Amino acid sequence: GAGESGGINDPAYLANLDRFVTWLRAQPEVTHVNALPDIIKRLNRNMHGDDPAAYNLPEDRELSAQYLLLYEMSLPYGLDLNNQINVAKSATRVVVTVKSLTTVQLRAFAARTHAWQRDNALEPMYAEATGTAIMFAYISQRNIISMLFGTTAALVLISLTLVVALRSFKLGLVSMVPNLAPAVVTFGTWSLFVGEVGLASSVVTATSLGLIVDATVHFLSKYIRARREHGDSPEDAVRYAFHTVGTALWVTTAIVVLGFSVLALSDFTVNASMGLMTAFAVASALIIDFVMLPPLLLAVDRRRDFVRPRPDTEKGDAHAPA
Repeated sequence: GAGESGGINDPAYLANLDRFVTWLRAQPEVTHVNALPDIIKRLNRNMHGDDPAAYNLPEDRELSAQYLLLYEMSLPYGLDLNNQINVAKSATRVVVTVKSLTTVQLRAFAARTHAWQRDNALEPMYAEATGTAIMFAYISQRNIISMLFGTTAALVLISLTLVVALRSFKLGLVSMVPNLAPAVVTFGTWSLFVGEVGLASSVVTATSLGLIVDATVHFLSKYIRARREHGDSPEDAVRYAFHTVGTALWVTTAIVVLGFSVLALSDFTVNASMGLMTAFAVASALIIDFVMLPPLLLAVDRRRDFVRPRPDTEKGDAHAPA
């Protein structure tokens, strides 16, 4: 902004804007800058016989306005400067093209430009950076933070629900490990091979949490059933859970993983990364449920006393509590 109608022709405004453009071009992230001062300086040089020494901004406001009018009049039919200058000529647009940056780097660069404007530019000239890249940089930041809080809250509520459903505080806490570990494994592996988490990848934990919890609930419900209804020892209860739901969990997980893996073939990066990470998270959840959950149950549920003997127990085969 220039602060007034026609203010973009003010030499002080053009000089300050030119300093901002010069500073932008000196930044390592910037590849190109398109701004009004370049047009005015080029016109001034052209009006002085293309003398390189005249490649500078005019010191007279009326002369700048005449240059700008001449430039607009010389444009082909149907073209104008509305993409760079507003109708009232009270503000101009500075287009900055940067290298491929991460959202963190882009937000840091935008913060530096805002700081330079606050410290060096005229008050009406201060403006927030806009554009698709800037928009997604801030959306991804807010999305990731919201997902972290939302997923954590969902995990706590699910664990409390399992405490009530399973009627066991210890098993409710144990369920948090296989529910949380797949996300840690997935993002850890992703950081080793890719190193960046995009907007779609950040929602993987929330989207796959329901699938991950499903396997844990099935395994724990069968374990509890064997312990309370059949009177099995922890080791036998684990075997019972494997025998009753193991095959079903393998088949269900294989179907889900294959379904999400199809998205990995997409040319659209958002779909490809989300599909690949979700498939990996669900697959790792099954492995963790089969490898990590049973030892946790055996370590936590140490009681050997049975609620009641199995119905098929022979008379001479008594169960003594440990």
